[in-house]
Amino acid sequence: MIRKDEKTAVIEANRTHETDTGSPEVQIAILTARITQLTAHMQANPQDKHSQRGLLQMVGKRRKMLDYLMRKDIERYRACIAKLGIRK
Repeated sequence: MIRKDEKTAVIEANRTHETDTGSPEVQIAILTARITQLTAHMQANPQDKHSQRGLLQMVGKRRKMLDYLMRKDIERYRACIAKLGIRK
């Protein structure tokens, strides 16, 4: 689970304006941070099937958000994947 101070730092690094907490870029960045942490957990605990299911759900949700962003504004999509280091 991502801590509150880490989540705040991710939001501040990816927001588009001063009070932005829900834009697609911020949501994708938060999911990416959670996915990174859960991936490390899965490498240490490969038999944890419940966490594996949650990880796959998060990856799917992030993929849907990225697809939405790509449909709406391709430049924001490209900037987001470049900033977060997501390959596609």
